[in-house]
Amino acid sequence: MNIKLVLKLIGRILLVEAAALVLPLLVALLYREDPAPFLLTIAIVALCGLGLSALPCHNRQFFTREGFVSVGLIWIVTGLVGSLPFLFCGYFATPMDCIFESCSGFTTTGASILTDIEPLPKGILFWRSFTHWLGGMGVLVLATAIVPTMGIRSHYLTQAETPGPVFSKLVPKQPQTSKILYSMYFALTALEIVCLKLAGMPLYDCFIHAFSSAGTGGFSNRNASVGAYGSVAIEMIITVFILLFSLNFAVYFLLLTRRWKEALESDELRFFFLVVSGATILITLTNLGFYSSVWESLRYAVFQVASIISTTGFATADYALWPQFSQMILILLMFCGACAGSTGGGIKCSRILTLLRSIRRDLHHIAHPRSVEVVKLDGKVVSEDTLHSLLVFVGAYVFLVFGAALIISLDGNSFAVSFSASLTCVSNVGPGLEVIGPTGNFSAFSSLSKGVMSLCMIAGRLEIFPILILFSPTAWRRT
Repeated sequence: MNIKLVLKLIGRILLVEAAALVLPLLVALLYREDPAPFLLTIAIVALCGLGLSALPCHNRQFFTREGFVSVGLIWIVTGLVGSLPFLFCGYFATPMDCIFESCSGFTTTGASILTDIEPLPKGILFWRSFTHWLGGMGVLVLATAIVPTMGIRSHYLTQAETPGPVFSKLVPKQPQTSKILYSMYFALTALEIVCLKLAGMPLYDCFIHAFSSAGTGGFSNRNASVGAYGSVAIEMIITVFILLFSLNFAVYFLLLTRRWKEALESDELRFFFLVVSGATILITLTNLGFYSSVWESLRYAVFQVASIISTTGFATADYALWPQFSQMILILLMFCGACAGSTGGGIKCSRILTLLRSIRRDLHHIAHPRSVEVVKLDGKVVSEDTLHSLLVFVGAYVFLVFGAALIISLDGNSFAVSFSASLTCVSNVGPGLEVIGPTGNFSAFSSLSKGVMSLCMIAGRLEIFPILILFSPTAWRRT
């Protein structure tokens, strides 16, 4: 393990985070708020970053092991450092609450311990949502786009951070891929800000909700979330954009390079919209007795389905009051999640589709033992190694959800609360059921539970293995 190079890389990431803190500092100055929380944080982070970046390191060996360990450590450090403005502002009860809020922001989970959001300073709320934007596409994707590669193979970093069963670059050079991804990400975010402003949302609120939509995070500056505006136009704009950010960004690259047929024939894309359509229809029909008209039922159903499958977590209705069947569909959507290569969380639609096709193949093989059948995705054969990795990932995912729920249950909450808290954190969704539903929060949990959930958020965002490998003794051996 090349520890010095890993620490040097962490130093570079800290410098990037210090630079990112300048933007909320400017917002605080614009609204004549106390800039001390950001000035102190920038000073601390910059000094630590410069110190680690200056470490002498002659060994430039950097492979998959170093990549996974670096990614795991960087996301933990990023979450801890991002909590400092919350700690210094004085609006949070404990340091653990600050860490929870920061990890929830960077991992685009959107779970919050705040009981009253609106009194917080605008600079703090801006940083809170900006962490969604930074974490959505990936801290390391941003770093490889704007920071020199230090002579390391950035492919191993983005391979460990990018969500999905198979990692692929858009163009041969990874830094160029990162720049393309962030260019598309920035353009879509800017377009949403413009659309929300045209729909009548205040400019500051436009930035907050666009950052949260882009990162599929769900932090709002209003206690009632998107429902506070009572605007169908705003709801529809956000619905469209959180669905757009839920798609694999490789699809947009194919569209930009005029490979229309290849983009539209994506199996995952079609499966994603099939799930969204099916869930919306089922919830609309189930909730007919809950709302006064079909249109009203459809309005709230389509927004919540988009919000949950994209793992954004915005709310316009308290779905914890909906019929059990509707709530169960939303739970299944939490497991499913968005598309691979998007800013969303969950198991990912490509994995679910591949798993379903693998089950179909095995059933066919049981009925016809001599048949030879392969699993395909987008017309390409999925290798047995990829199928094996998929099963291992899903198994680890389920074990993590139930293991975390077991620890969280020590607080004495109901099964629905403990399980949904674990699932929503691992899937990076945000709200859960009952007291942690769309109108609730996570403030009542113990520090132990908040710590476990914070680690679950990071593990879910990194798809588990970069965090698990940190606890493996073999990963830290020199050879």
